[in-house]
Amino acid sequence: MTAMTMIEAIRDAHVVAMEADERVVVFGEDVGYFGGVFRCTHGLQERFGAHRCFDTPISEAGIVGAAIGMAAYGMRPCVEIQFADYMYPAYDQIVSEAARLRHRSAGDFTAPLVVRMPTGGGIFGGQTHSQSPEALFTHVSGLKTVVVSNPYDAKGLLIAAIEDEDPVVFLEPKRVYNGPFDGRHDRAIVPWSKHPLGDVPEGHYTVDLGTARVHREGAEVTVITYGTLVHVAQTAAQEQGIDAEILDMRTLVPLDVDAIVESVTKTGRCLVLHEATVTSGFGAELSATVQERCFYHLEAPIVRVCGWDTPYPHALEWSYFPGPDRVGRAMRDVVSA
Repeated sequence: MTAMTMIEAIRDAHVVAMEADERVVVFGEDVGYFGGVFRCTHGLQERFGAHRCFDTPISEAGIVGAAIGMAAYGMRPCVEIQFADYMYPAYDQIVSEAARLRHRSAGDFTAPLVVRMPTGGGIFGGQTHSQSPEALFTHVSGLKTVVVSNPYDAKGLLIAAIEDEDPVVFLEPKRVYNGPFDGRHDRAIVPWSKHPLGDVPEGHYTVDLGTARVHREGAEVTVITYGTLVHVAQTAAQEQGIDAEILDMRTLVPLDVDAIVESVTKTGRCLVLHEATVTSGFGAELSATVQERCFYHLEAPIVRVCGWDTPYPHALEWSYFPGPDRVGRAMRDVVSA
């Protein structure tokens, strides 16, 4: 085991996949010589050559379009969209081409590609560097959607995504690249080297797509979340003294419904958290799943804590971000209901 940041774990996943399979290529804006804006691909071009890790023009539609063609003809591209906010020009390629290729060709062609994107806020990125668009992908049949929260999962899930036979959207909350952000922006961040999930196995391993992880066991309330808010939820539970069970979904599609049902059946209460705007966010799907599958076990209404229905503000970032105070109040309300 080696202590790694999430950046290093993602980079190591690339190395493992590229060494194992010469069909794996990495490309995107500034990912080659520069090593990516967050350095997730640093050193790959030097190690594997400019024909396997290379820079592209500033054209998200071109990046994903090229990846789809390469995947259809046997390659396994893993491309980076510099920020998830920039994926909109490529959305048609992702939805209309990558997600549909297996079905429209009756299985003659597939699109085994990964689209990596840093996502979420907490870095004062403002409206166009802080969005969480995961729900836009989960609505699309044919796509798998991953949101990672720690280095161990990041490496194992990325290798699994690269090896998958269908397109995977791989979202990396940038606020936890270097440590498990607890939502207290005025405190020094704890590095991953001091966290158990910062210990990453060497070499090849995978984390199965479609499996949730119990981040914290508890009996009073189930907290269903993913990404950065896994750590915020843990802070809120500790500060409020609430015995919360925190479920890190890891993959939104496929969704681990069994894990949700098992946890909510045990606790009888449910809190759903995500950073994206509340209206039509993925939390609505999670809430509906709990309502449909666990209705007779619920002892209180399901509660959602999410981002507000506004563009992500710069000056009021911490009023928008679902921090431990807002999450903690919701926990108390659910438990006392």
